[in-house]
Parts: sequence; structure tokens; C-alpha cells
Amino acid sequence: MPSAPAPAAVVLDIGNVLVGWDPVGVYDRAIGHEARARLFAEVDLEVMNLEVDRGRPLVDAVAERAARHPAHADHILLWSTLWRQMFAPVIAPSVATLRALKSAGVPVFALSNFGRETFAMAEADHDFLRLFDRRFLSGELGTLKPEPEIYAALEGATGLSGAALLFADDRADNIAAAAARGWRTHHFTDPAAWAARLVAEGVLTAEEAAP
Repeated sequence: MPSAPAPAAVVLDIGNVLVGWDPVGVYDRAIGHEARARLFAEVDLEVMNLEVDRGRPLVDAVAERAARHPAHADHILLWSTLWRQMFAPVIAPSVATLRALKSAGVPVFALSNFGRETFAMAEADHDFLRLFDRRFLSGELGTLKPEPEIYAALEGATGLSGAALLFADDRADNIAAAAARGWRTHHFTDPAAWAARLVAEGVLTAEEAAP
């Protein structure tokens, strides 16, 4: 019985797949563990960040949250100035795999929760973010993973759907939403397992996937 054909394209999340995302560690170093723990317990910075990912300007979202929580205002305002430090470090083996996919001629699309301004900062710092054939970013589309609209936007723009797509993401809820649409999925936990999955799917040869 013939094996299933290889996926026609690879879809990649960015944060914690190509580059780390560590607000806790950066804030711990900036203001100390105890102050950071109080801040994160009393101010929902995750919701603020999702507002940015949905398209709200970073400065506006941070300023509004600071005004709403004056006791923590100075520390909330650090979110803007520390953002580049929080988006780190580069996950070098994953970037090498991205480059291998491009060298092999495999179409690669980004599907990521990312604000307009924050992505501009990330792209300025990391030229490999320009390697994608197309980017589907929540801040530009006005919809977030795992909402179905963002997956539908990629399908509509690329003409690909279901098992033609192999999607890697570090969040189980984002993976589940893609799997519900018939996409092949990979819950990203480490670069070596991701490279091995690409080989197993016939997307890359073992030689191409080797670091």
C-alpha cells in the first residue's frame, strides 16, 4: 500500500519555536523575583499582550494598563522597553531547520500571534524571519490562534488545507484547532524532534535535516 504523500507546505509558529519568549525571566532580572511575582499576580499582562497580538498598538495597550494600575505603572511601562529582551533567545537548531526547508524548496508559512509593531522589531533583529514564503500574523489579520478564522485565512490565501499542511506550534490548544481542520500537526517541544518529524513525513531527507 503506498505511503501518504508528503505535506505540500510547512506552517510554523514563531515564539518558542524559532525564538524564545520569556517575560518572567526578563522581569525577574529587571525588578527582582518578588516584585515580578506581585506584578504578574495583580496585573493581567497576558491579556494586555493578546490585545497587542490582535492589532492594538503596543504603546497604547501598555499605557492604558499602567493607568489602570498606578501602583504598578512603572513596572508595566517596562513591557515596551524590555520587549526585545523578552523575545529571546534564538533557537538556533530550529532556524537551521527553517533554512534547510527553504534550501529544499519547501513552501514555509508563518502562522503566529504577533502584533504589528512587535513583529517589526523582531524582524529588524532577526533576518531569518524574512525567509517565510508568506506570513499570517494575528496583528495584521485581527484574529488570534486558536480562533478558526486565522487558520481559514491561511487556507484561503494559499489554496492548501487538510493534510497538505504540516503545522508546528508549542501550544497544545493551537495544535488542536489545526488538527480539527485536518492539518497534520506537531506539538513543538524541541528542535531535534521537529527535524525528525520532517524526515518522517518525507519533507526533508536525514541529510538535509542534519544540523
